[in-house]
Amino acid sequence: MSTTPPVLAAELAQAWADIQRHHSELPDLAAPESLIGESSSACGAELSFERLLHEAVHGIAAARGVRDTSRAGRYHNRRFLAIAEELGLDHPEEPHASSGFSLVTLNAEAKRRYRPTIERLQRALKAHTVATAADTKRSFRGPAARHGSSGGGVRVKAVCDCGRNVRVVPSVLAQAPIVCGGCGKPFRIPETVGAAS
Repeated sequence: MSTTPPVLAAELAQAWADIQRHHSELPDLAAPESLIGESSSACGAELSFERLLHEAVHGIAAARGVRDTSRAGRYHNRRFLAIAEELGLDHPEEPHASSGFSLVTLNAEAKRRYRPTIERLQRALKAHTVATAADTKRSFRGPAARHGSSGGGVRVKAVCDCGRNVRVVPSVLAQAPIVCGGCGKPFRIPETVGAAS
């Protein structure tokens, strides 16, 4: 099994499609590679199927027009919890003081339903971890290394040719292009463009 980020992104996309088979209103995952290397304490720092299902809750909330978080996305409210329960996620009775109901866990039924998906994704994540742990200081890490990002969730502004911008973790952008739906050109970090000129 290849351990490159595009392969892991493909596995994440397949796992997302498996969730969509049970929840048809879930929108497509536009950039699976955006989850690789991204950390969010409110949504779970470690990439796993449980984290992917958590992100799917946000996707369904967006599709329904439901505001499921507050405090800049850190506090997950009871509307988030209601959708999480629909998807097979449970939470302790009391919300966390700063993140609300964000720390959800797979219930037994969801573990059974998604067992093959969970196992396949765990294998891909393990292979990816082994491959990235084997990197040496001589490995080229791309723009993320030049901007000093550890991939820990610090987002910077990336722009495209038509002037649109997104906030992205530099290490995620270094792994594979994120393409603008308006002009079809890849987003890039302006400092990288200026340094190259």
